[in-house]
Amino acid sequence: MEVQVSNEGDYPERVMYYWAREFSSALLTGQGYSTLPRTIVISIIDFILFECEEYHSFFQPLEVTRYTLLSNKMGFHFFELPKLPADVSEDNMLLLWLSLFRAETEEELEKIKEMEVPVMSQAINAYYTITASSEFREKERLRAKARHDEAQALYNSRKERDIEIAKKLLKRNRPVDEIVEDTGLTYQEVEDLRINS
Repeated sequence: MEVQVSNEGDYPERVMYYWAREFSSALLTGQGYSTLPRTIVISIIDFILFECEEYHSFFQPLEVTRYTLLSNKMGFHFFELPKLPADVSEDNMLLLWLSLFRAETEEELEKIKEMEVPVMSQAINAYYTITASSEFREKERLRAKARHDEAQALYNSRKERDIEIAKKLLKRNRPVDEIVEDTGLTYQEVEDLRINS
């Protein structure tokens, strides 16, 4: 099971890779292939992956014309949180759990808690207990810092690349306006490069 907030590209391939790694590592030396366990991946994702209205998609390997199942040992469940219905009944446990994953504010959590479904209340209380701990807050701070550092490093790398491209274009006597358009650098940055090169 995986919860993924953003689509960083090649998500289906990533899911299949993790499935293959788990499936193949379950076969011990000397065991027959029939002993391989049914391995199902569940992805709860906070982005749209498929062009359909349904929030749940399930994939298995099928023959493409007869739709004959090759094996039930491979399966991929995708739950797309943005497609969940706005109103959820307290009788639909699957949608309640998915709504819990989708909740971004305390108001949304409280709305689920007000349904008075015992297991949901327990889950929300456990969440509050965990997030109130200083250890959790420190981990969240470090995680946010790591994301910021990564974004900054990526920005710096792109900036350096753009500067190198601008220098090459200046050597070819390309107009400053064109270099600004091609690199995304500001007019002043390109002018400074032109003067200092």
